[in-house]
Amino acid sequence: VLKPGGTLWVSGTYHSIYQCGHALQSLGYHILNDISWFKPNASPNLSCRFFTASHETIIWARKEKKAKHTFNYELMKGGNWSEDKLKKPGLQMRSVWSMGTPKPEEKKFGKHPTQKPLDLLRRIVLASTNKDDIVLDPFTGSSTTGLAAIEHGRKFIGVDLDKNYLDLSVKRFGGFSRNNKLNI
Repeated sequence: VLKPGGTLWVSGTYHSIYQCGHALQSLGYHILNDISWFKPNASPNLSCRFFTASHETIIWARKEKKAKHTFNYELMKGGNWSEDKLKKPGLQMRSVWSMGTPKPEEKKFGKHPTQKPLDLLRRIVLASTNKDDIVLDPFTGSSTTGLAAIEHGRKFIGVDLDKNYLDLSVKRFGGFSRNNKLNI
C-alpha cells in the first residue's frame, strides 16, 4: 500500500534491526538514513555482562530508489526541538537524536513493552509527512505514532494483533481533546 514516493520507518535494537535493513534492501527499498536514537535515561543492564543498551537504530527507507519522497528540511533545521540536547538551533538535523524514553504521563493508561516517546514520533511524522497524508502503523501497539499523526493534522490507520494494546490505544486517543492537544 506504500506509494512510490512513500517512506517507511523501522526501529529496533541490535537483536533485529540489521535483519530488517537487509530484508528491506532485498525487497528493493532504498535506505535514506539510519537514525541513532540515544536514550540518556536508558534502563541499566541488570546482568552486568554487557554494555548498557542506550540506543535504538531507526531505518528510514523509500519504496523506489528514484521516487521523490517528503523531507521537511526547513522544519527539521529550524524547528524547536528542545527535548533533544544534541540538536543545535538553526543547524541541520543530524542522524543522532537524544531523547528520553516515554514520560510517565505517556503511560498513564498503561504501557507497551516497546513504547516509543511521543517526542520521537512527532519528529518522524513531521519530518516525512505533510498535512492530510495517511500514516499507517501496522504494529501500532499503544498508538504513539497515531497520536503524533493526528496531533499534526495527518490521517492515521493503526493495526495490531493484540486486543489489549488496541484497547490501550483507544484509551490514549480518548485523552485527545478537540483542539488537538494531547492529554495522554
